Amino acid sequence: MTHLPPPAEELRLLDTELRQLDARRALLLARRAWLITALRPPVAPLPPPPPVRRPETTAPRVQNVLLVLGGALLTIAAIAFTLVSWGRMGIAGRALVLGAVTLAALGSPVLLLRHRLRSTAEAVAGLGLALTVLDVYALHEVALPDTNGLGYAAIASALLAALWTAYGLALGGTRRPTGEAAAPARLTLRLPLPTALAAAQLPLILWAAAADAGAPVMTGALLVTAALDTAVALRVPVRSVCLVAAVGAYGLGGWGSFAACWLSWTATGPSAVARAAALLLFAAAIALAAAWRLPDTNVPTWVASAGGLLTVAALGGVPRSSLPGEWTVPGYLVCAVAVLAAVRTRLPEPMRRGLALAAASVQAVAAVWALPPVAVALLGPVARVGRIWSGAPSTAREAVTPVGVPWPPYAATAPLVLVVVATVLAVAVRGTEWRPRATIGASALVWAAALVLPAALDIPYWAGMSAQGLTIVAALAYVARSAEPRPVLFLLALVSSVSLACLSLAAEGTTLGVLAALTVLFAAVSGCSRLAPVAALTYATALACAVGASLGWQSPYIALLVLLVPVVAALLAARLAGSPARVPIEVTGAVAGLLAVGLAVPDQPLLALVLALCAVIAAGTAVREDRRPAGYAATALFVLAAWVRLACWGVGSVEAYTLPVTVPALLVGAFGRRKDPLASSWTAYGAGLSVTLVPSLLTAWIDPDWPRPLLLGVAALAVTLVGARHRLRAPLVLGGGVLALDALHELAPYLVQMAGALPRWVPPALAGLVLLALGATYEQRIRDARRVREVLGRMR
Repeated sequence: MTHLPPPAEELRLLDTELRQLDARRALLLARRAWLITALRPPVAPLPPPPPVRRPETTAPRVQNVLLVLGGALLTIAAIAFTLVSWGRMGIAGRALVLGAVTLAALGSPVLLLRHRLRSTAEAVAGLGLALTVLDVYALHEVALPDTNGLGYAAIASALLAALWTAYGLALGGTRRPTGEAAAPARLTLRLPLPTALAAAQLPLILWAAAADAGAPVMTGALLVTAALDTAVALRVPVRSVCLVAAVGAYGLGGWGSFAACWLSWTATGPSAVARAAALLLFAAAIALAAAWRLPDTNVPTWVASAGGLLTVAALGGVPRSSLPGEWTVPGYLVCAVAVLAAVRTRLPEPMRRGLALAAASVQAVAAVWALPPVAVALLGPVARVGRIWSGAPSTAREAVTPVGVPWPPYAATAPLVLVVVATVLAVAVRGTEWRPRATIGASALVWAAALVLPAALDIPYWAGMSAQGLTIVAALAYVARSAEPRPVLFLLALVSSVSLACLSLAAEGTTLGVLAALTVLFAAVSGCSRLAPVAALTYATALACAVGASLGWQSPYIALLVLLVPVVAALLAARLAGSPARVPIEVTGAVAGLLAVGLAVPDQPLLALVLALCAVIAAGTAVREDRRPAGYAATALFVLAAWVRLACWGVGSVEAYTLPVTVPALLVGAFGRRKDPLASSWTAYGAGLSVTLVPSLLTAWIDPDWPRPLLLGVAALAVTLVGARHRLRAPLVLGGGVLALDALHELAPYLVQMAGALPRWVPPALAGLVLLALGATYEQRIRDARRVREVLGRMR
């Protein structure tokens, strides 16, 4: 009977067979495709198409060039006729020729537009417009030669502008021929209207020049023309006219605005100030109206900003003429704040941005104007460092002003300017993104105002010192009570404290009191910033120096007082494990220790004591597990202290200086090898042995006596034997090398005598024999050298 598998097993077998059939089919199809490709005849490649020479320019461009060139030539010919051949004809002939040519030139575009020759019509119309200018000139030369040239030009430009406008509107288009449904409805001339607008820029300006009007009238003419251009640019939809109007509005408006600002700045009387303010307000109205009507892009923002600046210039110039010079900048600043109030109105967003930008620009300029007195108040006290305890000045301004540096003029209102700008920053900026930056800026401005206020008011010296100290206390108290960190405010307080410390150098008692107060103050807020303990230790160092100088101590004895700061720093660092202020505190203590060492340099016994105390502090620091490397510094300081003490005692032996280093180094090396048996002998003993052996060898080579070389040889022999006994490479190589060089030094005189007693041929002969012997036993010597190297290699 046939065995039938279960359904699941049979299904699996069928799937396997189908997959094999699919794979075989794919293989056969691939082979078939390859055979078809191999049996096809090769196809010859198609030749590349010949290059087509393209014209370098288009037909419309050629047409425009020819028309422009023809019109220019005809215009030149007309000018030459008018200037040269005009006097050879009678009045009737002149009128007939010019009139006929002008009418023909102005009437021809009508027929040309009907035949759809637009470019030719534009060229002929341009010729006609130029001929009208020549007609006006000819009329002045023949009929009105005695009239004022500028006045005649003003009237003529106005009439030409009106005539060209009417001509452009009259020829604004012609009916298209019947039956051309695809053609445009009307063909227009583009040249007359922008040309008329360009001519309209001249009448008012030429009229003001002809009337010999003053600068205010000329400025008004510029601004009125700019206003007309602005209205045309905003209302006329023709692009070419808008372009000419925009150029006139920006050019003449900018020129007139600059002239109005100059008139406002140089005005002396009330009437002159009022005229300049009226002109500036008119210019501002033009800019703001344009910004209102312009589409929502970046352009209305900048135009509105210009309008805001002109408004500030107009309003701020009114009180400037009647107030003292120091109130000029505050006056403009108040006007800028008033302009900023318009931002809260329902004006379009671009206008509000522009007005805000204008107000911010004025405030930034005012803040920059107030910086020179701030810089003098901040940096001036540094000059007191070179004149310590020279006497307290009488006023705060005298205290901060260095000798030969004048106090900036008109700086009495600088604190007011800074406070106003800070208030605006704190109140006006409400956004979540810019609010923190505005707060920082306002804090810095208030700090600058408080810094410069005593000198600006010229109050007494002690009152200025007290005011600055109270400012520091208030800033640090705010930092201490704030829930969030205030690094900028703390840095400002720190800078003020440095300035206050420099100011206190004028008198001895003031110096001691200020330094003590600053030390206590920054120590009290040490938890607010990692720089607070550093500042406290720095002021403590300065206080120690000041106390020593007040007691009349010399600098080496003052160094003993300064050493209290590293001690306190080491104790604080031990208690602040894991604090970010730990490393700055340790660095400050190390710097104070270096200062103490520098102060003790003149007195060597005290220098040795200071170095030893610094070594004790470093050794105490090295007791902590994470500060083990401080032990190296402690060792170095102990060695330096011993060397300085030996120098004080007049000890000249090199070994007295090197052995105190060698013995601890060898002990440390032995302890290290006991903990790590795999450590190299060079790491453990190389440095310690070299410190004594190398300087002693160099000294022995210049020592004429025999005890030092003998003792050095004995010591080197002992080191070599110890190295050979314990199979240590460093003692064996160092001891053997020093022993060989010491022996060579001792035998050198005898070798010299022997060389002098021998004949001259003996040294070359001996050298030859040596070379022969070496050559004969070269292989054996190489084997011995390898054996020695292997023995040394097995040593540790």
